[in-house]
Amino acid sequence: MNLELTEEQLMLQDSLGKFLQNEYSFEQRQRLSREGIGYSEKNWQQFAEMGLLGIAFEEEYGGFNFGMTGLSIVMEAIGRGLIVEPYLATVVLAGQLIQLAGNEEQKQALLPPLIEGEMKLAFAYAERQGRYDVFDVSLKAESSAKGYVLNGSKSVVFNAETADKIIVSARTSGEQRDKGGISLFIVNKDAVGLTARHYQTVDGLRASELNFDEVEIADDCLLGSLNEANPVIEQVIELAATAICAEGVGVISELREKTVEYLKTRKQFSQTLGHFQVLQHRAVDMFMTEEQIRSLSYLAAIKLDGEDKKEQLKALSAAKVYLGDARTLVGEQAAQLHGGIGVTDELDVAHYYKRLAMLNTLFGDRDFHLQRFSQLL
Repeated sequence: MNLELTEEQLMLQDSLGKFLQNEYSFEQRQRLSREGIGYSEKNWQQFAEMGLLGIAFEEEYGGFNFGMTGLSIVMEAIGRGLIVEPYLATVVLAGQLIQLAGNEEQKQALLPPLIEGEMKLAFAYAERQGRYDVFDVSLKAESSAKGYVLNGSKSVVFNAETADKIIVSARTSGEQRDKGGISLFIVNKDAVGLTARHYQTVDGLRASELNFDEVEIADDCLLGSLNEANPVIEQVIELAATAICAEGVGVISELREKTVEYLKTRKQFSQTLGHFQVLQHRAVDMFMTEEQIRSLSYLAAIKLDGEDKKEQLKALSAAKVYLGDARTLVGEQAAQLHGGIGVTDELDVAHYYKRLAMLNTLFGDRDFHLQRFSQLL
């Protein structure tokens, strides 16, 4: 298995590294997350100019078709920089739904402006009772004279506050927990009957609770086939879970590097902390964990581009399990080895740990994926 990056991928990695080093400091990130919409429109436009928004899309719509490997490079950089811009919500989740399920008219209308940075999207799939079951859907879409009427609620919808359009999963047939009978609809943010409660998540991003009360939409708002959205939703959730494993690699790498640097400079009893052998061993444990999750993340990305569904799920679940382990082995170690300042809001280490905890929970936590991996065996 060849894990070497191509020349184009290396150039992408290099340009992202320079951007983070020169234009995306931790202080800027904190200021952005606390003010206004929670991120920078200027940065979003720069992402578009750098081609980051088109990495995962086909060339005929203005993308670069770099596949999952290219997307993983971007997501790892997002993890390193603790980037707050809505890349996961717009490009990875909603954008891929459109590419996989949309008709040609929908793709031409939505993908080019997304890639150019002129449109942002969100995907409303989670419900309070659903936990990690994306097919536990109680929000209903019923036929009407004009198209469909939506009634119900969605929880933890990332980027709904600034999204121009929201893709909503709704039940159009069957019972609440049936795997079949779910459809996708494109809803305007300002639709009559749609109300939202916005809030900041523990890791500094933004999410919303959405309520749909007799929200009327036209027939052409249906994304994909009626009652048959389940395979597409499953595919996109798996892609997003693979992407956040790559983001986790970036977070873990930064935590390990910052901790090692601290051990080299912080003195205790007239010696740097790195002089003590027991702390050296803990730093080595962090490095080994980083390399394990990096390898598993690469494997999951490669398997996702293959055709063996069972192997895809096994590789993804293995990566998510190790990502959950890394929350303890790297995240908690980093905070502890920094001493009392390791959990303060002023130190970036605490925020990297919060993001790592969120990544463990998104799209199924460690226990969920450990159980799924066991079942796949």
